[in-house]
Amino acid sequence: MRKETLSVRFLYQTKIGRCVLKLLVQPWVSKIAGAYLESRFSHWIINMYVKRNKIDMSMYPSRTYRSFNAFFTRKRKEGTIDITRSHLISPCDAYLTVYPIDENSVYHIKHCDYRLAQLLDSSELARQYAGGLCLMFRLTTRHYHRYCYLCNGAVERIKRIDGKLHCVRPVAYDFVPVFVENSREYTVVRSEEWGTVVQMEVGALLVGKIKNFPVSAEVFQGMEKGYFEFGGSTIIVLLEKDQVRMDASILERSRQGLETEVHLGMKIGAQN
Repeated sequence: MRKETLSVRFLYQTKIGRCVLKLLVQPWVSKIAGAYLESRFSHWIINMYVKRNKIDMSMYPSRTYRSFNAFFTRKRKEGTIDITRSHLISPCDAYLTVYPIDENSVYHIKHCDYRLAQLLDSSELARQYAGGLCLMFRLTTRHYHRYCYLCNGAVERIKRIDGKLHCVRPVAYDFVPVFVENSREYTVVRSEEWGTVVQMEVGALLVGKIKNFPVSAEVFQGMEKGYFEFGGSTIIVLLEKDQVRMDASILERSRQGLETEVHLGMKIGAQN
């Protein structure tokens, strides 16, 4: 796992930094930052950002971007997505960790206890996932920030939960219940292969903008679900008990407290 930047450690691990953070997480600050990144005045950031994050621009169509946010939400050239209904695929480019969910819907992540009922804002839905798995996909600023549905199925519910905007980087877990505080949006999909699946997007500091596309009653594996605007963000997938056989190397690394880098559309598990 990458070491946290000095700025993030300052915000979360010092008294002065946490005072600054209280200001940064205010909605009006996020709106101002978002407006600037949408403007043509932010264009100068693009080249610096590409170099700093070592982004391979050959994966993207050659074009001029009006603003930094237009660049950040860019679409990639057609890539390979594993469209096999018996395969569980990654919905995004990210670092993945898999956590078991106990019978009380409480699981421990980076020194904080998270209750599924709080995360979902639904005790009834949370009870369905006792004994199941929580898949956490952590996107960094260098990752592609568009994401897809990981399976076919019927949409049973879509819910948006507004919240404060906090950084989702691991160092933040010691000080704030990150996923409970952040704005988030999730879709409940009833799949023949995987049972009832929750796919949730979580906004981050100075982001908060989760752009999901309108959807009908049915979704398909590999179908683009939406994108995040600027910042590192997180996607969480909840799977019911005994629904999937995860890739053994991913599970082993997760047991060791290590993340596994995955890519949009790659196979990460299969049907039991």
